Amino acid sequence: MKGCKLFIIFRKAIFLLLANLFFGETYADITLPTLFSDGMVLQQQANVPIWGTSDGTAVSVTTSWNGKKYHAEVDDRGAWRLMVKTPKAGGPYEIRLNDGNEKILKNILIGEVWLASGQSNMGMRVGSSPKDTVLHAGELIGAAGNPFIRLFRVPVKQSTHPLDDCDATWMAPDSATVSAFSAVAYQFALRLQHELKVPIGIVQAAYGGTQVQAWMDSTTLNTFPELAGRPTPEKISKNTPTVLFNAMIHPILGYGIKGAIWYQGEGNRATADRYADWFAGMVRGWRQRWGQDDFPFYYVQIAPFKYDGKHESAYLRESQLDATDRIPNAGMIVTMDVGSESTIHPPDKTTVANRLSNVALAETYGRKRGEVYGPKLKRTKMSGTVVRLYFDHVADGLVDSGRGLQCFEIAGENQVFYPAEARIASKDEIVVTCPQVVKPVSVRYAFKDWVVGDLYNSAGLPASSFRTDDW
Repeated sequence: MKGCKLFIIFRKAIFLLLANLFFGETYADITLPTLFSDGMVLQQQANVPIWGTSDGTAVSVTTSWNGKKYHAEVDDRGAWRLMVKTPKAGGPYEIRLNDGNEKILKNILIGEVWLASGQSNMGMRVGSSPKDTVLHAGELIGAAGNPFIRLFRVPVKQSTHPLDDCDATWMAPDSATVSAFSAVAYQFALRLQHELKVPIGIVQAAYGGTQVQAWMDSTTLNTFPELAGRPTPEKISKNTPTVLFNAMIHPILGYGIKGAIWYQGEGNRATADRYADWFAGMVRGWRQRWGQDDFPFYYVQIAPFKYDGKHESAYLRESQLDATDRIPNAGMIVTMDVGSESTIHPPDKTTVANRLSNVALAETYGRKRGEVYGPKLKRTKMSGTVVRLYFDHVADGLVDSGRGLQCFEIAGENQVFYPAEARIASKDEIVVTCPQVVKPVSVRYAFKDWVVGDLYNSAGLPASSFRTDDW
């Protein structure tokens, strides 16, 4: 009797072993990047990609919003990719994936998806330390809980080779997740959700103290001889060219987005003369690799701050201003009035987010917002001792801050600048003079590291610092 029981146990063990071998080949396992998970937001009214790996031969994907089934073959590396069509904003929905085993993604929203990237002023969290507090942080954390916003934060990391995934997940906004999220990005999402009345997904990929060349892909990098060359693993830092693209952009590359917002530049003050080219190249490379044509790209000009007195940040702001003419479907917002003399991380991220969202609402979504850019110099006219400056983006006219225009300087051929007298002469014209300069050659406005700008348009938007020389 005992021998009979042992035989039965042995026979069951053999059966289970054979079953595991057989079904292990028949029933596969789908693996998805963390972007494709419960709670995600997909871009509305678009053909968006879904991708992953499987040890099967084919994968089917069924979307609950229309019941449509899609199919993809698995290649010899185990990878698959397909495109699904999304409806107008709504949800929650489900996506069922099957390669022999079924995987279900739940609580999916359809809406607007934006990428938020850059360095520390983009990464600055709502619940930052007492040293770098965020304006309205308590209110933002206390009011967290909008069910139509989802947050995805790519962890800071660097890599010499492109990574396919990151350790992150989609999160609903509560006091903890909002506290740990970008203050600019979160408030941008809040504003869009309030105005558009659709779900908003915001993907944060920001790393403090970083330079633009670290965010470039290798193909773009190699178009700049001064940057070209592959990094070696033992020598990389967060500012080694391409390492942040590889680790923080590549894992999300191709995910369906509407556009991107960017806040970076402090790390490139010493290379301001090359920044406009490098920055435009980075954007061009992202767009090419994303496969979404020229998606909207809106960025923040760095704010004034008391650096080291070399006025490198003024040259960097100038380079960012120049980049607006080099990057199609892009726009820059100015922060000359919300800097801080005591910190490189100005606390007022609300104004920054509001200005970014106004540009997006006007330019991308066609909402009436009036003027969304600050005054921009369009031409200069020298007439004896007088310089006349003419501006675009004046709304109903140029205005000062209430204390007159005190940030203008004039120089003659000797390149020595003197404080100038400036006044608004008409809707779009400023007249500048200086008794010490009888033959003006150049005018500069707020062209310093630390300064509080005083030139605005009637919409309350500040002018960038600028100069009319190339000294």
